[in-house]
Amino acid sequence: MGKNKIVIIGGGITGLTAAYYLQKENIDAEITLIEQSDRLGGKIQTEEKDGFTIERGPDSILERKPAGKRLIEELGLADQIVHNATGQAFILSQDHLHPIPKGGFMGIPTKVTPYAFSSLFSISGKVAALKDLVRSRSEVEGDISVGQFFRRRLGNQVVDRLIHPLISGIYAGDIDRLSLMATFPNFYQLEQNHRSLMLGLKKTMPKKRGGAKSAFITLNGGLQKIVDALENELTSTNILRNTKVKHIEKNAQNYTIHLVDEEEVLDADHIVMTTPHQVTSKIFSQYDFMHKLMEVKNTSVANVVLAFNENAVHDLPNGTGFVVSRKEQYRMTACTWTHKKWPHTTPEGYVLMRVYVGKPGDEELIQESDEHIKSVVLEDLQSVIKIDGDPIFHMVTRWNEAMPQYTVGHLERLKELENKMAEKLPNVYLAGNAYRGVGIPDCMDQAVAIADGISKKIN
Repeated sequence: MGKNKIVIIGGGITGLTAAYYLQKENIDAEITLIEQSDRLGGKIQTEEKDGFTIERGPDSILERKPAGKRLIEELGLADQIVHNATGQAFILSQDHLHPIPKGGFMGIPTKVTPYAFSSLFSISGKVAALKDLVRSRSEVEGDISVGQFFRRRLGNQVVDRLIHPLISGIYAGDIDRLSLMATFPNFYQLEQNHRSLMLGLKKTMPKKRGGAKSAFITLNGGLQKIVDALENELTSTNILRNTKVKHIEKNAQNYTIHLVDEEEVLDADHIVMTTPHQVTSKIFSQYDFMHKLMEVKNTSVANVVLAFNENAVHDLPNGTGFVVSRKEQYRMTACTWTHKKWPHTTPEGYVLMRVYVGKPGDEELIQESDEHIKSVVLEDLQSVIKIDGDPIFHMVTRWNEAMPQYTVGHLERLKELENKMAEKLPNVYLAGNAYRGVGIPDCMDQAVAIADGISKKIN
């Protein structure tokens, strides 16, 4: 009997991580990674331009989720880690930048005073939020939306002006459709254990010592360094670029992978699917159950990088950026002052901003020309920040149908899918941001678990 053949489809961070840990297991297997484009890394894409370090995709990794930092250390990149500069963040609401109140977690107060004196909320909004202190626990059977949960506890104003934009910065969707159990089950447990979110957070949040601690990390030179290091490590993995999978056929003992524009086929005993779920479901189009996971189409987003001379931007507040309240008419959804949040990315004497567009109901903007998107973003910015003229350069990156939506019932649908997979498609594994977390460490965790499971089966 020959070696086991493992094929990983998708060369983003999930697929690369799976290949790395499978290779590390030193199992008796041939590993092949298939990527349809000419580059690896998926959404991770760093560019250097005129001394600026620019991330076209994610700009950081959440440090409290250990998978990312652990892999960085294993790859010998620990000395390249950079923590974000902490500072005041703002909410753009009612045409003004309001400081996000101190003493909160994801917009939920842990201290009453900063919220009581915040300019972001009206008196009635503050009173509604304080009702969390006396409100009873939720009686929930099954799943509910994030919006429904937080609106009941904290009122509409705090949700619309603060919690919604903060959460949408992660999931780029509508929190009134987003699944609570798939995204923030910890808040539901907090409420059940302590009755009040505010009181529960106050009791359970660790005490900060020595000032505010940064939550995110990147690498000096950008996240692309992780991708490059992983590629360098995959010495015994066969990497096929510019190769697209057409469909996969199940045989009596294994699988046959049919490639687009290729007469040859690949055999596989184990297949790790790290492609977006809409791509995966097309590859396995003969199986109806594949199509049921995602109730709604993935959302599309774009980011616009703008570089300015320092003297062209006036009276920029001291902070790291802002998110936009969802009740506002602005087309931008958030703005990072990259030169302040990540000082190492920007030469001295310059300002670097990254502005996000693509909120639900306004996704058509993303299909406009780069110049048009830049003009829309600049007009929005100039209504709250005094900026002279055009940027030195701008860079638009579109991510079409890139943000999966974990709508209410996501975990139940995912469990049903995984049960069907085990029955109909044994040894085919699903991983990536469509399933159990959208962040880089979440995707890495899924890849590690699958690599571990395959190695145990083979050994």
